[in-house]
Amino acid sequence: MVKIIDGKNAVLGRLASYAAKETLKGEDIVILNCEQVIITGDKRNIEKKFHERRNRIGSSQKGPKHIRKSDRIVKRTIRGMLPDHRSGRGKIAYSKIKCYDKIPEEFKDSKKIITGKSKKNKFSLVKEFAK
Repeated sequence: MVKIIDGKNAVLGRLASYAAKETLKGEDIVILNCEQVIITGDKRNIEKKFHERRNRIGSSQKGPKHIRKSDRIVKRTIRGMLPDHRSGRGKIAYSKIKCYDKIPEEFKDSKKIITGKSKKNKFSLVKEFAK
């Protein structure tokens, strides 16, 4: 069974932990509107952390490289909450996650789980860091 989650106004950490738990149980997860997922906290601190990670490049431009697309930022956050994503059940769970910036045609009429509530005081949207 596929669980479709609307990420609009959802807190990134809570969304990621829920998705990680469900995929480890064997569910397929689809997350829509990844651009509108909220990262809570002071915007300047979050922005500084993202820029430090992106500017960190290893010897002769081989890596680490950090993603700039909002759907990939959400998927990477979920990956951090899975056990060993390179082998075993973590790899199987990671392959069951699909993230989209907008709502594709195939999911327009389907029933969605709405996780976002009211916006917090200090927050930033993922799309502000995805350029």
